[in-house]
Amino acid sequence: MKKLHEATEKKKASEEKDNIFDWIECVVFALVFCILIFTFLTRTVGVVGSSMVPTLEDKERLLISNIAYTPKYGDIVILRKDTYASYPLVKRVIATEGQTIDINFDEGIVYVDNEPLHEDYTASLTYVREDFTEPVTVPEGCVFVMGDNRNKSTDSRTAEIGCVDTRYILGRVFMRITPVTKFKIF
Repeated sequence: MKKLHEATEKKKASEEKDNIFDWIECVVFALVFCILIFTFLTRTVGVVGSSMVPTLEDKERLLISNIAYTPKYGDIVILRKDTYASYPLVKRVIATEGQTIDINFDEGIVYVDNEPLHEDYTASLTYVREDFTEPVTVPEGCVFVMGDNRNKSTDSRTAEIGCVDTRYILGRVFMRITPVTKFKIF
């Protein structure tokens, strides 16, 4: 009887070790999977400042990707413009190559190819001129970007940023991950 009890105890101990090994294996696999995802497919970026209010707030965390990405109107993108800032900028694509931007600052309306944009995502109409003085045709391989908080955003209206070469776009925002209460897929 004692041998049977010892055999049962050994079997239980072996099963517990197997369960622990299975858990460790699962955790390691999940970590490796996350590392691969965040290294090759996506990355997280924090919002700095208020230029994208009301869409995005300061210190929110975003998930971005640039896999097979071609910028288009309305996309929220993360870009680097080291001549302006050492941190990534969050802006919205307003126009792509070949399109012409004009802004009527008296009425606050942005035009692309002579058509007014209907921008329900902006904080207010566009009254701040920055360095923008005349219509701009977006050069090949570039985009024209603006913040949603138009009157408190430094964007393509400013000579320091201007039209942005698409090679400087780190990716398109596709998810707000923090704060959790404001989680959103774009």
